[in-house]
Amino acid sequence: MKKSDFYFELPQELIAQEPSEQRDHSRLLLIGKHSGSIVHKHFYDIVDYLDAGDCLVLNNSRVLPARIYGIKKDTGARVEFLLLNNRGNDTWECIAGPGKRAKEGTVFTFGDNDMDGEVLEVLENGNRLVRFTYQGIFLETLERIGDMPLPHYITHELKDKERYQTVYAKFNGSAAAPTAGLHYTPELLEKIKEKGVHIAQITLHVGIGTFRPVKAENIEDHTMHYENYSVSEEAAQTINTVKRSGGKIICTGTTCCRTLEAASDADGFVKAGSGATNIFIYPGYQFKCVDELITNFHLPESTLIMLVSALSSREIVLNAYKNAIENRYRFFSFGDACFITDKI
Repeated sequence: MKKSDFYFELPQELIAQEPSEQRDHSRLLLIGKHSGSIVHKHFYDIVDYLDAGDCLVLNNSRVLPARIYGIKKDTGARVEFLLLNNRGNDTWECIAGPGKRAKEGTVFTFGDNDMDGEVLEVLENGNRLVRFTYQGIFLETLERIGDMPLPHYITHELKDKERYQTVYAKFNGSAAAPTAGLHYTPELLEKIKEKGVHIAQITLHVGIGTFRPVKAENIEDHTMHYENYSVSEEAAQTINTVKRSGGKIICTGTTCCRTLEAASDADGFVKAGSGATNIFIYPGYQFKCVDELITNFHLPESTLIMLVSALSSREIVLNAYKNAIENRYRFFSFGDACFITDKI
């Protein structure tokens, strides 16, 4: 299968630059998983399409304000750092730009002298290992001086950092938000619970590789990045109980979907524990655990639209995207949502 099979033309003006005024007032496109039927709703209507006994799965990872700006102590030159992986001992793997200013041994200061960083090593992939020194608690310092690592296609400044977090975000570690969850409010989640829908929270820390384009023309030749995940005993038990009783497992976002498919056995039952996954889901994949998916609209030729097409079909998904474009839906991270479901 070719990556060009997943291409579509998207008008630039449909790329959402800001979140909707109210989280659950985003639009919602219902897509019949097998029928290809299309229904136009708003996200707050999602409760009408979840049944008692279903399980709604949420990713409670919290985005780090991982974009920080350093000033070279010797020249005053400015360099942007994006924190990727915590290597321990206050050392992080970072993307630095412009890289030529971040050579081994270079020392930077961040914020109002809140933190210093020394480049320990330039890695083979061009990333830098940087050791930070600071007073107090690292995450508190980062909250004070860091910016949200918004995707490159969002050019507007984010006024409220919390709008790039889900309302249930708990565990720091993501370099990007699990954006399908941005549409929920506490009140909407309460309505869903009151209907008898079970809610399970898992954690997958979204890596910056989620934005890495597919370069191989044959998609089977693409290698996915690894991301760390954790499934608690409570979440696994909730999901497995619903599975045994015949309820639907409904993932909020591709991150939840990848986690459950990586953590489940051949019969679709989830094993509690932590791990790392680079699972690549594209058409032809046989889902073991996940039945339905709530997700945003994804980039052309991305691994994410390939995953969505695997759950339904490429033809159904691309037709739904065509319909969404014609109806002026908002795309990508701050955009509208779709629900791939058997219920229509």
